[in-house]
Amino acid sequence: MNYTYHTKGVCSQKIDLEVEDGILKDVRFTGGCNGNLKGISQLVKGMKIEDVIKRLEGTSCGMKGTSCPDQLAKALKSIS
Repeated sequence: MNYTYHTKGVCSQKIDLEVEDGILKDVRFTGGCNGNLKGISQLVKGMKIEDVIKRLEGTSCGMKGTSCPDQLAKALKSIS
């Protein structure tokens, strides 16, 4: 199943997700720190969505109180 999540409070504008049977198959960020977000996307591919949430939830970027990884966790929570 494909999902789009519109981020809040970070440099990236949206996250496109592909999830199949509770497994994260693909992640694509629009905007943000290109190299870092490509790396995060590669690292989480093939993981269970609950494991990704546990690892990334609460990660902050500077004084923002959130981050692109935290937004990914929020996106996954919204679909699980």
